Amino acid sequence: MASSDSPASARIVRDLKAGAIVFVIALPFCLGIAVASKAPLLSGLVSGIIAGIVVGLLSGSHTSVSGPAAGFTSIVAAQILLLGFKPFLLAVFVAGLIQIGLGLARAGFISAFFPSSVIKGLLAAIGVLLVLKQIPHVLGRDTDPEGEMSFDQIDQQNTFTEIIETLLNPHAGAAIIGLLSIAVLVLWDRYKTLNHSRIPVPLVVVALGVALKMAFDSAEDYLRVDGPHLVAIPVTKSLADFWSQLQSPDFTQWANPAIYAAALTLAVVASLETLLNLEAVDKIDPKQRVTPASQELFAQGVGNVLAGLIGGIPITSMVARGSVNVYAGAQSKLSAIFHGILLLLAVTLLPVYLNMIPLSCLGAILLVTGLKLASPALFKRMWSEGRYQFIPFMVTLLAIVFTDPLKGIVIGLVVSISFILYSNLRRPIRRIHEKHLGGDVLRIELANQVSFLNRAALEIILREVPRGGHVLLDASNTHYIDPDVLDFLRDYKDAIAPAHGVQVSWRGFRDRYKLEDVILYVDYSTRDLQQQLTSAQVLQILREGNERFRTGKRLMRDLGRQLGATAKGQHPLAVVLSCIDSRSPAELIFDLGLGDIFSARVAGNVVSQKILGSMEYSCAVAGAKLILVMGHTSCGAVGAAVSLSCSPKTAAEATGCQHLDSIVRDIKESIDPHVCQNLEQMSAATRAKFVDDVAALNVLRSVRHILQESQTIEKLVREGKLAVVGALYHIDSGEIEFLEGNSPSLLLAARTAY
Repeated sequence: MASSDSPASARIVRDLKAGAIVFVIALPFCLGIAVASKAPLLSGLVSGIIAGIVVGLLSGSHTSVSGPAAGFTSIVAAQILLLGFKPFLLAVFVAGLIQIGLGLARAGFISAFFPSSVIKGLLAAIGVLLVLKQIPHVLGRDTDPEGEMSFDQIDQQNTFTEIIETLLNPHAGAAIIGLLSIAVLVLWDRYKTLNHSRIPVPLVVVALGVALKMAFDSAEDYLRVDGPHLVAIPVTKSLADFWSQLQSPDFTQWANPAIYAAALTLAVVASLETLLNLEAVDKIDPKQRVTPASQELFAQGVGNVLAGLIGGIPITSMVARGSVNVYAGAQSKLSAIFHGILLLLAVTLLPVYLNMIPLSCLGAILLVTGLKLASPALFKRMWSEGRYQFIPFMVTLLAIVFTDPLKGIVIGLVVSISFILYSNLRRPIRRIHEKHLGGDVLRIELANQVSFLNRAALEIILREVPRGGHVLLDASNTHYIDPDVLDFLRDYKDAIAPAHGVQVSWRGFRDRYKLEDVILYVDYSTRDLQQQLTSAQVLQILREGNERFRTGKRLMRDLGRQLGATAKGQHPLAVVLSCIDSRSPAELIFDLGLGDIFSARVAGNVVSQKILGSMEYSCAVAGAKLILVMGHTSCGAVGAAVSLSCSPKTAAEATGCQHLDSIVRDIKESIDPHVCQNLEQMSAATRAKFVDDVAALNVLRSVRHILQESQTIEKLVREGKLAVVGALYHIDSGEIEFLEGNSPSLLLAARTAY
């Protein structure tokens, strides 16, 4: 393979292509933002160059592209009007120093607290804005700068009146170029051959636009594309000429308080916009890489220091450029750096040629990018996430579209935070009603961070606990509790709860709170509990335990506490005879703890003299109230017995297991010999069902065998002190099916079925 096709070379080529595409888009943005900010045209280009080269080098982002701040042009314009341009540059310089300080102080951590609904709303809003704002440019109405993203525009129009005005009075030549550019962009994406080619379609669109512009130069006036319909870079003769036109800050204003007020405003707003835009661009990165936020603040600070020194306007990360960069296939920050280099070369060497590019073809590129950002799939996904995500998302989107990006983001954040606070006030904690052996317990699972905002809801929940209730305050996963909340919890346990007849247990509080675990309810079987319960109540406990196991609502147990308590003696409630199958552990299936049951396990859950002796001891001596024989579906022992039911071979001969015959012999008593003659004709599904039916019959045979062979157990059952029950555990669903009836009736049903 040629070196040019190596993975590293391919990545570099993709980055250079993406950088070239971003450069084409950045040109009118830099100029437009400068116009909207009431700053010299060159100041926008200076900021674009610094943002690309300097910020690009220092940034930790692979895909984000920075540039002149489109989100707060109104703030910049107001400060320039108040201070003058050169004093304003001093404010930009100081703002950069503040951002450097924020980066060194690791202040980027606040980006982790931005609600995802606002980030996604920002992405969708930028997409919608790109579509709405570029429609006039695509159709040839270029009275507003490309960088103007506000609803109210500088020509006294707004976003929608501008579109209406354009539709009523389009420019024919620009509109032809713009619409053809959209067609090329859409078709290029749909054809794999073109889409996977090495030619970037935005550059094809630019070349097409320039060619059509030149063709229209000799056409009628209504087709001619010139003047305001073209890119307008200030023409400089050389790099020295460009440098001579740059302005420097007025350091004589260093003692002016207004400078520092402006600098603080610019630093805070630029930093927040950068962090939000950074999060948004990271979300559309196909590789889902995460940008170090504090490093980005430092990089932006250095960029703004330089911008202030040589005549640039404030710099931030930008979603519009970043999204174009991502969709152009950028692999690393080389694309951002390259776009800055191209801006520098364009301003100093190629302004005449670049001024031939029609704005309508650039508008088409941005419009199609906007459609990708504001895709219907994003709206559908946000809708599916519920109103607590969808409403802040839509409010952010609409606020940005009908005001400007900065105001819209603030409105979105306020609404999103309001939803978060409302959610905390309503559901700051998790409430779980648990049925322990000793009674019902309301377990309140505190959040990881319990702030003063949670106190009101916590107080309401605790005061609603009825007299005679029991509350467990569980702080096992809690790392911080506000002192005010902690004081309330202590007061509730010591004064409020006793006054209302409520018992309070708690566990998991950190050592620094000096609250040792106190568990006042019984969560394991004791002598008193064993004596109080009837066989029916024990069976109900097993039913409820299986329901918790099956639905994933298992009780919170302190196994260490149970270990210490049961070391002094055992008082299990039941005996469970089950198969040795690894998928049927009784304690888990019935959500039980240490010391709650006697567990006997043998292949096929068959009954032997030793098993009977163990059961007699468990019930007559140790006081267990229930014997449960539990078989299970897809039982290997039963399946082996079915396979051997019509075979002349013994289990030992067939399997090589010399002691397996006694188990298989017992299970065979539950198999109808007439049915097993049809085994060869059965389908796999029918045979599997037959094996499960035999497993159920085998359970009832074991139940009958226990009652027939043990006079001790039969006497306890007759006296109402014990019950013997059969059950079948379904390994696919986790559900226990308690079997009723007797063996002969089920056997008759099985004969009829097969």
